[in-house]
Amino acid sequence: MRVLVAMSGGVDSSVAAALLVEQGHEVMGATLKLWGGTSDSGCCSVADVEDARRVAQQLDIPHHVFDMTEAFTRSVVDPYVEAHAAARTPNPCIECNRHIKFDRLLERSRRLGFDALATGHHAQVVAARGVRQLRRGADPEKDQSYVLSMLGQRQLRRIVLPIGTMTKDAVRAHAARLGLRTARKPDSQDVCFIRRAEGRQGFLASRLAMHAGSVVEAGTGDVVGRVDALELLTVGQRRGLGHDADGNRRYVIGVDVAKRMVTVGSLREALVDHVALVPTSVTWVDRPLASGAAAIAQTSAHGRPVPCTIELDGTTPLLRFPSRQRPVAPGQTVALYDSADPDVVVGAGIAA
Repeated sequence: MRVLVAMSGGVDSSVAAALLVEQGHEVMGATLKLWGGTSDSGCCSVADVEDARRVAQQLDIPHHVFDMTEAFTRSVVDPYVEAHAAARTPNPCIECNRHIKFDRLLERSRRLGFDALATGHHAQVVAARGVRQLRRGADPEKDQSYVLSMLGQRQLRRIVLPIGTMTKDAVRAHAARLGLRTARKPDSQDVCFIRRAEGRQGFLASRLAMHAGSVVEAGTGDVVGRVDALELLTVGQRRGLGHDADGNRRYVIGVDVAKRMVTVGSLREALVDHVALVPTSVTWVDRPLASGAAAIAQTSAHGRPVPCTIELDGTTPLLRFPSRQRPVAPGQTVALYDSADPDVVVGAGIAA
């Protein structure tokens, strides 16, 4: 089988490529140039490209760099800025997977004559009953099924995830046995197009107008403070908001940029019994679940899975929880898992 491996310069994609070579496949490595600006984090730095190239040399496979900066800016960076301007909290890594890795790169692999695209994600693609299941990775601490939850059968039939059955320790041990230069390289944790020195605030401040606003108590409507930048707040956030008169920590309940106002309340006031999804954002791994079906919702990469019921009868899809939960920030992805097999992803949507 001819396999194109997306090599980010990290240990996971390095070992993914190594395993495919060991299995006898014809392998080529590809590193994506995504961000046209400077980068010192994530998977877009010059050092990461060099690490990927050197690992490819160690494995004796060809390696190429594909320039997708224009598509990345249009599909990931610009929407990231626009979302913050509207007081939404986007997930750029998921949008990169949706629009770049498993759309443009997957299509390029097909045009180049490859049978499959491989990545170093900690998740599993399993053939079952004539369809492809997307399952959690074997290492619960590193599971990345959440950030792949928007994938469907079209993509999954052409994707290989070689390290999905391995723990992170096993991945590093395999890299060390092969003497790969990435064996001890730390995992990337940051948004790749934001430099550590500037942070999210610095990045956004150079691209959109920041607006100060009033802090208003949910229960009383009283103005209890001010914030410098509404666009940097996230629903559910508690840091930097102080305490109410009873000593309870305040949480962001809502942000209204147009009214220059953020509503805050106690944890009890912030909890919700449902989350609405953007109708056009809902995707299914295979077939849609019926309205009223049970599922398990996960609202962040390593968030706690919680049971829910799906309501699809109205104009806005809803996920209802049997007990009140922390709020889901608008713009965040909610991954849905099978209620009968919580390791199996069934779909995803973006919180409205």
